[in-house]
Amino acid sequence: MDKIILDGMGGDNAPAAIVEGAVRALKDDKRLYLIIAGREAEIKAELAKYKYDASRVEILDCPDVIGMNDVPTEAIKNRQASLTAAYWHLKKNEDVCGLVSAGSTGAIIAGGQLILGRIRGIKRAALCPAIPNVNGATLLCDCGANAECKPSMLCQFALLASAYAQAGFNKANPSVGLLNNGTEEHKGDPLRQETYKYLSQMQGINFVGNVEGRDINYGNVDVVIADGFSGNVALKSIEGCAKMILATMKKQFKSSPASLIGSLFMLGAIKRMKKGLDFDKYGGALLLGLKKVVIKSHGTSKPVTITNAIKNALSIYRNGLIPKVEEMLEKVDLDNLIPVEE
Repeated sequence: MDKIILDGMGGDNAPAAIVEGAVRALKDDKRLYLIIAGREAEIKAELAKYKYDASRVEILDCPDVIGMNDVPTEAIKNRQASLTAAYWHLKKNEDVCGLVSAGSTGAIIAGGQLILGRIRGIKRAALCPAIPNVNGATLLCDCGANAECKPSMLCQFALLASAYAQAGFNKANPSVGLLNNGTEEHKGDPLRQETYKYLSQMQGINFVGNVEGRDINYGNVDVVIADGFSGNVALKSIEGCAKMILATMKKQFKSSPASLIGSLFMLGAIKRMKKGLDFDKYGGALLLGLKKVVIKSHGTSKPVTITNAIKNALSIYRNGLIPKVEEMLEKVDLDNLIPVEE
């Protein structure tokens, strides 16, 4: 059995959405065993609504919940909180391979680095969501964990995201681009210019140069590297654009009887387009650089999102992401490539 632990109280729709998503995942994967951390009475009440294999579900009773407005570095110290308890369980039990939470982003990042720990040699963990593009998905790393970065961190993000593209998306030699305000080598601020120079010299990654924001959705590269501030702005802009497109189409289809009738002939194509723009199919952002698989789902996650997050965590674990990162780190000597940074 492959064990995944869930933060049963994390997110706006917890524990209902977490439990329903968990039950769906259990039905789809007979090798899956789930541990749900949270208020036992509430979780049992939700589980009672469904038929499932009870021998593959365990509840870790935790009375407290980390709220979205709590200070992450302080809140994560509360061992009675569901997320904190989940992290400690993940750390102490070798047979638990990953964690999924829709809770506080800050607390998930803090817990990952302070409790679980980073892979040896990794300076900072980074959030890496899969962004829908015309051909499948583009990985964006980082998108919010590190607002300020140094060149060595961005180089490590390139390595981490390349390993994820291989383990999670079967990309044999994923192309890597650096998010910038132009594609020319000399473009960008000192951080981007220095990082470009080092990425060009790195072994083990397929760096193709600078890319612009539009390249993320065009799918011109498999991986886009950014500092957490720029990456988060890009991510939220893309999310807003996708929602705007769908809302505008819906409004126009309802604008007249002729438009409404015409939309019926396009219904199949519209559904396919909506499915292609759906972030829920990836379950959330992978927190790269940690010793085990951790996925941060959106705070408003629906059951299907949680199901997909669990499936994604299992797939990444089974495809050997962590060993792949460790192997790549051994081959890349960043200490000699990049001068000592202040």
